Amino acid sequence: MTRIAVVNPNTTASMTTTIGHAARLVAGPGTEIVAVTSSMGPVSIEGYYDEAFALPGLLHEIGKAEHAGMQAAVIACFDDTGLDAARAMVRMPVIGICEAALATASFIAKRFTVVTTMERSRVPIEELVQRYGMAGRARVRAANIAVLALEDPNSGARDRLRNEIVRAIAEDNAEAIVLGCAGMADLAQTLAHEFGMPVIDGVGAAVKQAEALVALGLGTSKRGAYAPPVAKPYLGALAEFAPA
Repeated sequence: MTRIAVVNPNTTASMTTTIGHAARLVAGPGTEIVAVTSSMGPVSIEGYYDEAFALPGLLHEIGKAEHAGMQAAVIACFDDTGLDAARAMVRMPVIGICEAALATASFIAKRFTVVTTMERSRVPIEELVQRYGMAGRARVRAANIAVLALEDPNSGARDRLRNEIVRAIAEDNAEAIVLGCAGMADLAQTLAHEFGMPVIDGVGAAVKQAEALVALGLGTSKRGAYAPPVAKPYLGALAEFAPA
């Protein structure tokens, strides 16, 4: 049995339910998905400020997951919130859904477009596209959707998402679409059928890559960049996060 923790770094439990369902749809029969909601931080992550305050809760949950015997973790935010810190903290593989989605898209399309939520989220994702070596292949678009609006069927968010996909096909010559928010995880199959093209959900992509790493017996390297953090005191409210 492969045990994978899928951690929602925001504090909205209903979004965790959506994310967990999407993860279980693609998980193999021998995989247990444990979907977890962060216990502290913002209700949604929309920009750098939210991301900063999501980190303590996220890292707390990932540490708990490894201690509980999870064999891999997925960070279910398209900003890949706290990914490097989490990898330094634990030995199990930790997968960010942006990195997983871009890698998956690159296997099946030469040019693809990430459609995300708010304009303020577009720039951080563009920086990740650059970091992951996909700048020549991927465009990033914002559909001007508040993250929590994805859960409201009367918000018009899904229509705006569809409209942005239409523009990506017409203006970017996109051969595939990457959904740039974990809250869109349940829409991938419907949109793929509607548009007749690959639509990649980062949650599903990350789960399959986590399964592969566990099957290969690979964990996070503890040499160099992801070496365990140096033991030292942390003061104040962050004292519990001090490296042992």
